[in-house]
Amino acid sequence: MDVKTVPKVQSETRTKGEKTRERLLDLAQEAVIRKGFGATSIEELVEAAGITKSGFFYHFKDKADLARQLVERYIDRNQTFLQDMARRSRELSDDPLHSFLIFLKFYAEAMDDLVDDHPGCMVATITFQDLAWDGATRAMTIDSVKTWRAFFLAWLQEISVAYPPKAKVELPAMADNLLVLTYGGMTLAKALQDTRAIGRQVLVFRETVRLCFQPS
Repeated sequence: MDVKTVPKVQSETRTKGEKTRERLLDLAQEAVIRKGFGATSIEELVEAAGITKSGFFYHFKDKADLARQLVERYIDRNQTFLQDMARRSRELSDDPLHSFLIFLKFYAEAMDDLVDDHPGCMVATITFQDLAWDGATRAMTIDSVKTWRAFFLAWLQEISVAYPPKAKVELPAMADNLLVLTYGGMTLAKALQDTRAIGRQVLVFRETVRLCFQPS
């Protein structure tokens, strides 16, 4: 059926349903990060969302399906976040090094804003609570980390062609460093109650990149 021909009542119902599904996913993400997937029950999510249990099963087949959709949403949002920021940076400069430095500045600023809105790192949660998640969900998470790693590595390799590094540097390790700052920085930010902890570390990494590649 063409979207334009959907009756208004059905359209409104679908919109309300989507809002309920997003609300359940938001509640699940916060609960999972704070106390673990195994300790998060369907009953508590239903109560917090103010819906019936049948309402939950309208959106998710079971708890495993909730986990899969939760991780899929997390990955999709992160990918959009990354690609949009990279596109903006590339639009501001055609030079691979300069555009990457712009990207890192954007990235640092975004991290400062995100810490308050995130109870913790979903990747770390799934990785360290591996027995609570099924193999497919864990594999999705690992693949998403590898995708980020490949994205950063490709950009650094592009930079190294245009600007040979001044010192011996392992580009894969440099790409990993930004991941470490992101995932580990969330723990640091929460422990120190410092919302700018990740952003500052990213800016230090940015200066390292600049000094390593930029001509004197």
